[in-house]
Amino acid sequence: MLDSRTTRLRLALFGEPLCYRFPRPIGGQAFGQANAAPIAPGAIIITLTDAGCDPAKVDVGAGKTTFNIKNESKRAVEWEILKDVMVVEERENILPGFAQTLTATLDAGDYAMTCGLRSNPKGILTVAATNEAPAKPSPMDLVGPIAEYKVYVKGEVDVLVAETRRLTDAVKAGKLAEAQRAYAPAHQHYERIEPIAELFNDLDGSMDSREDDFEKKAEDPKFLGFHRLEKGLFTDKSTTGLAPISDKLMADAFDLQKRIDGLTIAPKDLVGGAADLIEEVASKKIAGEEDRYSRTDLWDFQANVDGAQKIVALLNPLIVKQDPKLSARLRDNFSKVDGLLAKYRMKDGGFESYEKLSDHDRTALKAPVTTLAEDLSALKGALGVE
Repeated sequence: MLDSRTTRLRLALFGEPLCYRFPRPIGGQAFGQANAAPIAPGAIIITLTDAGCDPAKVDVGAGKTTFNIKNESKRAVEWEILKDVMVVEERENILPGFAQTLTATLDAGDYAMTCGLRSNPKGILTVAATNEAPAKPSPMDLVGPIAEYKVYVKGEVDVLVAETRRLTDAVKAGKLAEAQRAYAPAHQHYERIEPIAELFNDLDGSMDSREDDFEKKAEDPKFLGFHRLEKGLFTDKSTTGLAPISDKLMADAFDLQKRIDGLTIAPKDLVGGAADLIEEVASKKIAGEEDRYSRTDLWDFQANVDGAQKIVALLNPLIVKQDPKLSARLRDNFSKVDGLLAKYRMKDGGFESYEKLSDHDRTALKAPVTTLAEDLSALKGALGVE
């Protein structure tokens, strides 16, 4: 049977990895002294007693703080930092006479501390704002937003495949009016995920190139995809000869779906994607270059805004920490752009033909879109993603 000194020795050597024993003289030597972890400089010392925390109220600055939690009660206890009812950080199973160290990065605000027994009164932890710039998000901070964005992109490409099927089936069946109606609803799903779709240069070239990208313009045999169908349906007003182009577009849509399924989205593609979407609207699409045959440009504008808003919504918790003013500007500017686009939305959910917008209307739209693009361009710097 082990005596108490042997038990203490085994606990000190093989017990909780973050625990250490307070020195206790045994045979003229401070038992456990050699195994004791040093208290970090500037650490906040919290002593847990049978009655609660000592001190019961602690004030620290926002950012990283190290706590040294000593258990001087008669039983093993835990110590937690709470925000409302949620556990922010914790140390469990702190044995009597032992201590644990915890380093936490805390935002400014009011927190509570559990102090051993649940019946003990909670301590108060107040974290004050500081003038120091917050640390940039780590790669781990972006794992969640990237994962959620991947789900969004996969959802959009699934609908893209379904809507493209409707479009191409109508083309191949010679149903001109039906194909015309199906064009914009299909193309918008490509526009929402354009920053990711464009990563596949070959598919982007065959699915979404404009005639300006080819030497022979619209007559070039390499001019394919959505905009080649658009020309046939809205300028030529015929489905004749479009069946092979439809088959190629459908095959490309399936290929895109497969590639995105296995894609790992890089942080730069997520964070930079929002700016890419809106910069293209500001620099090219407002001029009417995108859907020059169908004049369904406003569908694409809204799709680009939707895609950018999704990215910002996923990143906003990180943006707020780094630059609350930037977060507020983005919210306000998105609201302005959405409001302007809503003026041209029709009862069936579609949009007015872009040719109905006057030069004044287009200028009024360009100003807030340009401002939004400028703010979005600051996201990479704000989040430390290059």
